[in-house]
Amino acid sequence: MNDTSSKVAQYLLEIKAVKLEPSDPFTWSSGWYSPIYCDNRVTLSYPAIRNFLKNEFAKAVKAHFPEATCLVGVATAGIALGALVADEMALPYAYCRPKPKEHGMKNQLEGRIEKGAKIVVVEDLISTGGSSIKVVEYLREEGYDVIGMGAIFTYGFKQAGNNFKEANCEFFTLSNYSDLIKEALAIGYVKKAEIAELENWRKDPAIWKRDGFGF
Repeated sequence: MNDTSSKVAQYLLEIKAVKLEPSDPFTWSSGWYSPIYCDNRVTLSYPAIRNFLKNEFAKAVKAHFPEATCLVGVATAGIALGALVADEMALPYAYCRPKPKEHGMKNQLEGRIEKGAKIVVVEDLISTGGSSIKVVEYLREEGYDVIGMGAIFTYGFKQAGNNFKEANCEFFTLSNYSDLIKEALAIGYVKKAEIAELENWRKDPAIWKRDGFGF
């Protein structure tokens, strides 16, 4: 666990942006049952944490994609983070929806991007990677050069890794599920007896409750 990943995990737990409840799971819109709920938008309400994420994200973009000349946030959760990081890096910025608006100009991309720009897509959270990849594919279909993407946090699902590999899109995250669980155990946020269930869920979230995991 590197220092940045550990610190991000600490902050998310501290402000309850992440909730871990293996005995009383949440239901995702996909229908999956989950022992974790992550809402990174809460970080925007804490200036010190917001600035930490902005600075670390900018460093990560420079380290992973030094050729980047433009950032594009994924609507809606990635919009604010992307704007903060673009401002820190003094780069052009736009945001993009996974699908077009249903009214007005019916735009999917909001903002202006030069065709020769080398784009890094900004997201707050990666689960399966579906919404992020829709944005990447749209931008590429429009003739833009998407060189990669980054996010604050990932659950680390194998499906997400496969999806990004298939889309030929490299990505980084500041922290991840495994490091979060280690940090949660270290500070007493979860009990040692709950770790096995938390790991079971991550192995195959689609069948976690149906097959009796966690119950």
